[in-house]
Amino acid sequence: MQEYKPVKEGKVREVYDNGDSLIIVATDRISAFDHILKNKITKKGAILTQMSKFWFDFTKDIVPNHMISVDVKDMPEFFRNERFDGNSMMCRKLEMLPIECIVRGYITGSGWASYQENGTVCGIKLPEGLVESDKLPEPIYTPSTKAEIGLHDENISYEESVKVLEKIYPGKGADYAAQIRDKTIALYRKCADYALGKGIIIADTKFEFGLDEDGNVVLGDEMLTPDSSRFWPLEGYEAGKSQPSFDKQFVRDWLKANPDNDLLLPDEVVEKTVDKYKEAFELLTGKAFEA
Repeated sequence: MQEYKPVKEGKVREVYDNGDSLIIVATDRISAFDHILKNKITKKGAILTQMSKFWFDFTKDIVPNHMISVDVKDMPEFFRNERFDGNSMMCRKLEMLPIECIVRGYITGSGWASYQENGTVCGIKLPEGLVESDKLPEPIYTPSTKAEIGLHDENISYEESVKVLEKIYPGKGADYAAQIRDKTIALYRKCADYALGKGIIIADTKFEFGLDEDGNVVLGDEMLTPDSSRFWPLEGYEAGKSQPSFDKQFVRDWLKANPDNDLLLPDEVVEKTVDKYKEAFELLTGKAFEA
């Protein structure tokens, strides 16, 4: 049996080269504030992978994506075991674009802090009188650069994203920047409307895109998971305050309240995080999560 080693390791993912494809494994690691925490969140990787699969299937009419299969039977023998079953996705190889495509439908987090200071979010002027967690009149696109582990992503303007891509793809950067912006907004609108009908508000999220061998824009990475999005329960939603969430905001809040945490979560925080991830998965997909 051929042995495989990761060719790349991110905060929570391992990437394996499978010749003409990649196998992306979502681990049970969790990160917050650009640091990997010491705890593992049981079955988190499987929940993220299965949720991404659901959304990739749901949105393939808007933009093609990199998913080939999440069934380890379709993968080399090395991956056909409990360690990889459920949390692995075989994907098309893409040349990833160095932009994180962030879309915000509600004002919260760093966006709310910025708005309180100067009435803008990432340089975009917003109407006066908004309160925390308000729904924005229209979703806004606020791209950022992709940082290495331990470094912070940097918010940039749309115009700056054009310049970044134009440097890499002369004559094509403006077109790629416009495509990923428009696809980001279209994906958010469709998925946010769907989620609302399932009792979940998608406050904001991020997407990543790459190019296939023909230069076409393809959706990659993960999609609309609790790791890449803010999910709020529709029931009890009330603008003017922070909202409870289904995502790792619960982890962020605990870390902020306990600055001497040594990147270690107590067991009850781990258990509550697992339960939140599962609940979000089951509400959105209409299926019970099976590990």
